[in-house]
Amino acid sequence: MDEFDLIRRITPKKTHQRSLVMGIGDDASVYQPHSHCEEVVCVDTMVEHVHFRFDFSTPFEVGFKALAVNVSDIAAMGGTPKYYLVSIAIPPHGDEAIVTALYEGMKALADTYHMDLIGGDTVATRSDFVITVTVIGEVPKGTACYRHSAQTGDVVFVTGELGSSAAGLSLLMHEVDPVMAVDPAFFLERHKMPQPHIAAGHICSSFPRVTLNDVSDGLASELNEIAEASHVTLEIEADKLPVHADLPLLRKEWLEWVLFGGEDFVLTGTIPEADWENFENQCKEKGIQVTRIGQVKHEQAASVILKEHDQQTTLRKKGYNHFKK
Repeated sequence: MDEFDLIRRITPKKTHQRSLVMGIGDDASVYQPHSHCEEVVCVDTMVEHVHFRFDFSTPFEVGFKALAVNVSDIAAMGGTPKYYLVSIAIPPHGDEAIVTALYEGMKALADTYHMDLIGGDTVATRSDFVITVTVIGEVPKGTACYRHSAQTGDVVFVTGELGSSAAGLSLLMHEVDPVMAVDPAFFLERHKMPQPHIAAGHICSSFPRVTLNDVSDGLASELNEIAEASHVTLEIEADKLPVHADLPLLRKEWLEWVLFGGEDFVLTGTIPEADWENFENQCKEKGIQVTRIGQVKHEQAASVILKEHDQQTTLRKKGYNHFKK
């Protein structure tokens, strides 16, 4: 495989964004940001045998997810993704067909949001694939959603369902019996090709005070980050957590998937009680599932409490952590 031939083949033949001045083809790309917007930038790395396996997912699915996890971060800020850059380290077993399919997977999602590939890097490695994606987006000035503005009395919410991706991974690893679910393919797709909640993020950013996180490392971890940044205690109720009807059929301890499984890439956060009904109605109008799961109880004590059958449990950050076993 020739590096420069690869670059020629992945270079887009057309672009979506009018603000792009110079794309792939020079030392760097140039674009003209809008004066009424703020830039949102994020980066994530996926490593073979850590984040993905080709015996679990096709190269197309891996590429799709590599971009999706970054687009989800833009959603968590209430922004709109515009551009992406890809740095890929290719091992000896990475033939031309695999690499091409990886980029095709990314392009499939990028086209959904009219995103342009504007650069990156391609190198060889001796071990496993390493895919690093950077996404550049925009959010109207002063409307970005952060983690630090939750206040007592706010509603805690989540968009979409929880635990489905973790269930899909367990199915792939043969930890649960697929015959227990009516539609195991649903969980597999949620794990392999997550759909970022951009539209939900846009609605969140239209309100004056919304805290927001995407559920990448697990609901408990994401809510703890909001609690710590805002210096508040969040109390959520187990029986209000939204899950697919088949999820409890797969595993007795399904709540572990919901709280700590991660990679659902739905959004969770807080919004003032006074704005909840309007927010809920706007989501329904757009066909977006949103669920009230709890409330911000008090300030000055950063914690997350789970209420279940008249018992209260403090939820720790038990989501995925690269440097902890």
